[in-house]
Amino acid sequence: MLNIVLVEPEIPMNTGNVARTCAVTGSRLHLVRPLGFDISDKAVKRAGLDYWDLVDLHVYDSLADLFRQEPAPDLWLTTTKAARRYSDAPYRDGCWLFFGKETAGLPASLLERWPERCVRLPMREEARSLNLANTVAVVTYEALRQLDFPGLSSDGAAAWKEQRARALRR
Repeated sequence: MLNIVLVEPEIPMNTGNVARTCAVTGSRLHLVRPLGFDISDKAVKRAGLDYWDLVDLHVYDSLADLFRQEPAPDLWLTTTKAARRYSDAPYRDGCWLFFGKETAGLPASLLERWPERCVRLPMREEARSLNLANTVAVVTYEALRQLDFPGLSSDGAAAWKEQRARALRR
């Protein structure tokens, strides 16, 4: 199982898309405050996030709070400032994939603490960055590919049948 960490996310639609990625992959979602939106049950229902019950969600008051609760995570930090490509990192089961807020990325103090654990998606030099939700999906699926997609169905017909049966039970 992977751990997806969003540090101070600002845009609710990005976090909703990341939550969907976590729901379909069985990854845990960790959110580090402050958040730029409300994640109360009422707000989630109003936004129509019908997959939210499939998300294993953990919320922390700060990065210090996260590291107090998880003192030695096997982490990878995604940043546009890294030299190493995301596809060259050796991801392991249970690793933590960190992503920063949309307007500023991850804090410099975090990147400086673990420079050897920083990865980036290759892109054109004149482009600032890829959308946060897209970046999370790309890196998450690369880590899952390396792990041979544990616990995920590769049979689309079976998955579709299960989805239909679940919808009929509602």
